[in-house]
Amino acid sequence: QVQLVESGGGLVQAGGSLRLSCTASGRTFRNDAMGWVRQAPGKEREFVVVINWSGEVTYYADSVKGRFTISRDRAKNTVYMQMNSLKPEDKNVYYCAAGRWAGLIEAEPTEWGQGNQVTVSS
Repeated sequence: QVQLVESGGGLVQAGGSLRLSCTASGRTFRNDAMGWVRQAPGKEREFVVVINWSGEVTYYADSVKGRFTISRDRAKNTVYMQMNSLKPEDKNVYYCAAGRWAGLIEAEPTEWGQGNQVTVSS
């Protein structure tokens, strides 16, 4: 069974930081792009960040560029997203995602996790 298991998230004040982690299991994800998409209730799913299979190339949504940082540990099948300088508008459910590079940027991953709520208070 393919799984993307997420951890982290929670409640933080504006300007604070959180870190999300995502560990993949069930098949090898070593050649997949991985990243995060987010979705608020009643809104469309939105691309956040993607990292390529080697971990050497990343791409960020303009809204998070300079504040969020993604990294991956291929040996552990795990990706991390450090979120700094959080803003109230970052409040969302964040879904770990895997699949094609272009698919993640289009917020259409092949697989995604259970989602993690991130709430930022002003």
